[in-house]
Amino acid sequence: MIGIYQEPIEGIPCLHVVDQKYAGGERPTVIYYHGFTSAKEQNLPIAYMLAEKGFRVLLPEALHHGERNSGLSDDKRQLAFFEIVLKNIRELDIIRKYLLENKLLKENALGVAGTSMGGITTSAALVKYSWVNAAAVMMGTPKLQAYAHQLLQYAEKNGKTPFTQEDLDDLFEQLAELDLSAHVESLHERPLMFWHGENDKVVPYEQSHSFYQTVKQAYKKKDHLQFIGEKGREHKVSVPAMHHAAEWFERHLL
Repeated sequence: MIGIYQEPIEGIPCLHVVDQKYAGGERPTVIYYHGFTSAKEQNLPIAYMLAEKGFRVLLPEALHHGERNSGLSDDKRQLAFFEIVLKNIRELDIIRKYLLENKLLKENALGVAGTSMGGITTSAALVKYSWVNAAAVMMGTPKLQAYAHQLLQYAEKNGKTPFTQEDLDDLFEQLAELDLSAHVESLHERPLMFWHGENDKVVPYEQSHSFYQTVKQAYKKKDHLQFIGEKGREHKVSVPAMHHAAEWFERHLL
C-alpha cells in the first residue's frame, strides 16, 4: 500500500510518498519540485506512479507557496521567481543530507525532477550537485539567464521592476553559475529527460529543444538523453508525460 506522509525537513514542508513495505529502508529516491503558483500536493499523481515502481518520493514546498505562502501579491511573487529557485537549490542539499542521515537513500540512486519552475530548479541542480544521478525536466528550461531576461522584459513592459542595477547584477551572477546551457560539461552524461508541450507560451519550448539538439552530440550513451515534445500541448504536464518520467527513473535508478 502506498503511504502519503507529511514530513517537514529542517522547516521545509514535504510530502513523503512511499510503499509502506519500503518506508524504513534505503530506497532509490526522487525529489520532485512543483511549479510556480502550484503546490506540492498537485504532484501527487506522478509521485504515486513513482512509488508504485518502488521509489521513495519527496515533494517539497517551495518558498512563498502552499504552506509557506507569506501573503505576497501575485506581482511580488512573480518578481521573487528566481529567489524561489535559488532557495530550492539550497534546500535540495538539506533534504539529501536528511535522507542520508536517516538511512533512507540508496547509494547512487537519487533523482531530481520538477514541473516548470521545478524543472528550472532541476536543470540548475545538475550544475550545482554532482550527486544528482538522474533527472527529468518537465516543461522547464536549462537556459536560466535567457529565461530571466524574458521575465525581466515582461516586468519592465508592465512597469513592475523595483530592482536596482546592483540587484540585477547580483542575480545574473548567481544564475550564470547555475545555467546548465553555460555548463554543459557538468552533465557527465548523466541520464536526463526533457518533456515539453510544443505550444507552451509560458516557458519556451525552443529553449529546451535547442539545448537538447546541442547536447546530444556530447552524449555517447544515447539512452541517457531523451527529449519528448508533445504536439498541441500548452503549459500543462499530460498524464502520458508523467508515465514517461516515471519510466525514465525506473530505467536509470532502479
